[in-house]
Amino acid sequence: MTAENQATPQKLPVLPLSDAVVLPGMVIPIELDESEARAAVDAAQTAEDRLLLVPRPDGEYAPVGTIAVLEQVGRLPSGEPAAVVRAESRARIGAGVLGPGAALWVEAHEIETIVSDESRAVELAAEYKSLVISILQQRNAWQMIDSVQKITDPEQLADTAGWAPYLDHDQKVALLAEPDVVARLESLIGWTKDHLAEQEVADQIGKDVREGMEKTQREFLLRQQLAAIRKELGEDDPDGADDYRSRVEQADLPDDVRKAALAEVNKLERTSEQSPETGWIRTWLDTILEIPWSVRTDDSDDLGRTREVLDADHAGLDDVKQRLVEFLAVRQRRNRRGLSVIGGRGSGAVLSLVGPPGVGKTSIGESVARALGRKFVRVALGGVRDEAEIRGHRRTYVGAMPGRIVRAITEAGSMNPVILLDEIDKVGADYRGDPAAALLEVLDPAQNHTFRDHYLEVDLDLSDVLFLATANVFDTIPQPLLDRMEVVTLDGYTEDEKIAIAREHLLPDQLSKAGLETDEVKITDEALGLIAREYTMEAGVRQLQRAIAKVLRKATVQLDSQPGSGRSDREDGDDASGDDHGTITVDTDNLNEYLGRPRFTRESAERTSVPGVATGLAVTGAGGDVLFIEATEMDGDAGMIVTGQLGDVMKESVQIALSYLRSRGQSGDLAQKRIHVHVPAGAVPKDGPSAGVTMTTALASLASGRPVKSSVGMTGEVTLQGKVLPIGGVKQKLLAAHRAGLTDVIIPKRNEPDLDDLPDSVRQALTIHPVGDVSEVLAIALEDARTVHDLAA
Repeated sequence: MTAENQATPQKLPVLPLSDAVVLPGMVIPIELDESEARAAVDAAQTAEDRLLLVPRPDGEYAPVGTIAVLEQVGRLPSGEPAAVVRAESRARIGAGVLGPGAALWVEAHEIETIVSDESRAVELAAEYKSLVISILQQRNAWQMIDSVQKITDPEQLADTAGWAPYLDHDQKVALLAEPDVVARLESLIGWTKDHLAEQEVADQIGKDVREGMEKTQREFLLRQQLAAIRKELGEDDPDGADDYRSRVEQADLPDDVRKAALAEVNKLERTSEQSPETGWIRTWLDTILEIPWSVRTDDSDDLGRTREVLDADHAGLDDVKQRLVEFLAVRQRRNRRGLSVIGGRGSGAVLSLVGPPGVGKTSIGESVARALGRKFVRVALGGVRDEAEIRGHRRTYVGAMPGRIVRAITEAGSMNPVILLDEIDKVGADYRGDPAAALLEVLDPAQNHTFRDHYLEVDLDLSDVLFLATANVFDTIPQPLLDRMEVVTLDGYTEDEKIAIAREHLLPDQLSKAGLETDEVKITDEALGLIAREYTMEAGVRQLQRAIAKVLRKATVQLDSQPGSGRSDREDGDDASGDDHGTITVDTDNLNEYLGRPRFTRESAERTSVPGVATGLAVTGAGGDVLFIEATEMDGDAGMIVTGQLGDVMKESVQIALSYLRSRGQSGDLAQKRIHVHVPAGAVPKDGPSAGVTMTTALASLASGRPVKSSVGMTGEVTLQGKVLPIGGVKQKLLAAHRAGLTDVIIPKRNEPDLDDLPDSVRQALTIHPVGDVSEVLAIALEDARTVHDLAA
């Protein structure tokens, strides 16, 4: 809203201002170094010393200017001509008119000031004054504070913003064009608050920077003083960290290592402290000095104690324990006879413990270390893809460090620890190299006495280290690496062994974790057997451990909920103790209250009740398993469909089985039918030749209409002539058959020697049929025709 004075417009010369905005009440000097300014001042002297000051920032005149009075014309102290003007009121620029001199003359319409709300203007003026005073206080401008405090007129206070350095040109032009005092004050308050906020942030940042610089300078001075004091006392460093030469000379290092370390010390002494190479040399020397070059622990020679430790820590696994005892016995005899090192080369193989998860591979390594009296270090290799993780990084790289083998020895604190290379089958390879290739030297007893880490670049003798490796399957271990290790297979536990492990190890451990005493919760052997048989289906005992923990958690809740448990209210004089301590016994009758219904049921009888379904045995990374193979026929074009995400080898086994039956005239009308062969668990990839006899039996059952006996499981590879060839993993497959409730198992005849490793309890529970020809398999596996007729009737 504008309110121009209705009086006759004034004819005034225009003085353009390129970099300033003058508000009413301001008195400013104006240099007369431009022709326009000099012409305007000269013209003003003919117009009662009055002129119009108009902002012209970008060559364009603002619509509103300030009527000013020419107070004085003279020269500045520096000698330049200048004039002093006092601004009086706002005026809107009208049409141009003629006037004397070279100045621009216009009609100036004076603008009347408006106060839309008197009380509001007073409130805003008070608020703005406090903001201005706070800014002036920060700058210690006390004289200006006194001047501002004396101003009582809201309009006059608002126009003092023309002196504010924190307002830009556009903001001042907007103030000049605004006739309403209330609007001017509102704008000024908002801009001033924004400036104060920015100033507060800037002040805080400046304060933080100053404090940081002062702290750094203070620490520097204190460190210099401390160094000077230590130098005067002859104690450059209380720990000798800087005196590397004396530390290297006093350390018990091998000759070649001492020579390399002293060479680095000489380089350190010639290098400037400001050089980054100084830090690299110090770090390398610290690493060298931390390695226990001359520290070795004494091995225990008591083989009886070794076997006792293994038996105490692990139930079952007799063949594995025996192999470990033999391995340690040979090493101890060689040590006693001084044959542990021949020409710098160690003796004995590296053992690789291969087996499904949960059978105790890692814990066996800990038991071996405890039995020998050695330090134990576990090196996890799962997912390692960088060769430098084994051999270390070159010292030229930023953040270089030695490999995991060197760090393991440093952590152990001796040169002959037991190092467990865990999950060696899961080592990967990418553009950074192959860690498995770097392990070839580490695990070769003929080479690892001169192992050279890329970071250390000195020989490290690993011949006294006892390396143990663990893996779930050895198929993914590179053959050169596998050739350097002696594989010891852990095939899993029988049900009796699982019960013994649960009773002797798992149950006491879980009772302790649950905060229970042995007399508070008891689980019978029958219940443990039922858990192992129907609630878990595994080769190891991890799921069994989790099931026991679940039972104990629920039992704990039940105990805490009983009266007298310490959580219920008691009356004075009541005695909560007595003969009944709240013992809970978990048996087969109430097991489902704690674990629910069984998760695994024996389904062989149901699955093989129709022709075309046979029960096979397979080995996976989790141990042995039962594999059902289904075949059916349908009308349509002759051919075969194979599903179940099978590999090429299993698809070929289906073709071999069908070709064998057709060549022997046992295929019936399958040649004219469309055949579909499926292996359930279609989401799981499956491959291998050991399902050949199972494929043949399923197709023969489909062709003859005779179902496969529900108690029979089988494994073996088949040739086109019907011969049954040997396969691997016999022990794991037979253990799986035993867990699945099968009683008859067909294996290749050439696998009979593998039965020596089978536990006696499993051999007594199974009737094992070694066969050499498919005809023997069909005679054992298929139901008699008379039995089929009786079942149909």
